[in-house]
Amino acid sequence: MLTEPFRLRTLALPLYALLVLPLALVGFVLVLAGMLLGAVLSITPLGPWLISGALRLATALGALHRSLAAGLLRDRVPAPLTRTEPGVFGWRRALLRDPANWRAAGWLALAPLSALPGLLATVLCYVYGTLGLSYPVTRHWNHSTVPDPDGGTRQVGLDVPGTEPDSLPLQLVVPALGLLLLLAAPWLLRKALLPHRVLLRHSLGRTAEQERIRTLEETRTRAVDDAVSTLRRIERDLHDGTQARLVGLGMQLTVIRELLSSEADRQQLLTVVDTAQQHAREAVTDLRALVRGIHPPALEQGLDTALATLAAGTVLPVELDVDLPERPAPATESIAYFCAAELLANAVKHSGAPGVTIDVRQRAAGRLRLTVTDEGAGGAHAGGGSGLTGLRDRVRTVDGTLEVSSPAGGPTVITVELPG
Repeated sequence: MLTEPFRLRTLALPLYALLVLPLALVGFVLVLAGMLLGAVLSITPLGPWLISGALRLATALGALHRSLAAGLLRDRVPAPLTRTEPGVFGWRRALLRDPANWRAAGWLALAPLSALPGLLATVLCYVYGTLGLSYPVTRHWNHSTVPDPDGGTRQVGLDVPGTEPDSLPLQLVVPALGLLLLLAAPWLLRKALLPHRVLLRHSLGRTAEQERIRTLEETRTRAVDDAVSTLRRIERDLHDGTQARLVGLGMQLTVIRELLSSEADRQQLLTVVDTAQQHAREAVTDLRALVRGIHPPALEQGLDTALATLAAGTVLPVELDVDLPERPAPATESIAYFCAAELLANAVKHSGAPGVTIDVRQRAAGRLRLTVTDEGAGGAHAGGGSGLTGLRDRVRTVDGTLEVSSPAGGPTVITVELPG
């Protein structure tokens, strides 16, 4: 705790407070000058160009502030979506019509005020805290004797009314207050910078509508990629599995025809017939597995039946609890089933758990919640190309969510919430 104010991550707070206010003041002056000059010259063709240039400068300074916050505060604010139009005049129209540019200009007007508490807290905690802590060493310089206008001398420096400058209480209280300020610096700075960070996020970040558009674009892209991947998998399975078995079946039928024509030995004929039957059975098995991968037949009887069938075929003991007063939409049932199947497979392969619990319930507004819990080794995370990343992408295509709680040592709790 005593070293917390002097760690690199903590010292980034006062560094940010010292940098952001001058940067905000310079940006405010430059953008304001450009705006005012553009407004004065608005009756000429030069006016709109000056205003556009000021807005572009505000956007660039906003990006600089976002980078500064990400680098020093680890507060990553996604850049807003910007408009683009072809041509030079299109560039100007896009700048003037894009609300994100005007929000950046408004941010520069308010940033100096919101950054001021952070600078004051930095000076109070680190400057006065350091001076107070070093008072026992610097008190001889703090209290110096200077000539008085009437010919005498007087003492100047740190003085507390009713207390001698070199008294023991003052020598103890002042360093204690300085140490207290230094220890409280991280907490106080975070509180002082909070309004500035909130203003930065709302002024220079994406709006809720833009975030929604971005999410829809990403999920649409993932849905298309997933559909293409599924079609390729089906084509590969048909070509490498079912097609090969059907070709083998056709060859066996040809052999049977030749054996019948030549009145071959009965035992030889039965052997070829058995082989043909085996090829036919394997082809049917492959086709069933293929269909099950597209849409499990058990889902026709409901999600509860499909999950019970899935649990029965799992090597681990599965405790299943399903409470669905109303049947979900087919797309929701399908995604929930495949999520449960993938999570069960992960538990079997990686968790080392003695068993798995699956809980499926309908919540408010008909939303479906699927929770899969195991007491395994833990350490699961959705990222880095893991299977959970693919599940999260699939869930997001229907505006669902996937949350992972998997500390080292377990338990692993994965919650999937889907619209009804």
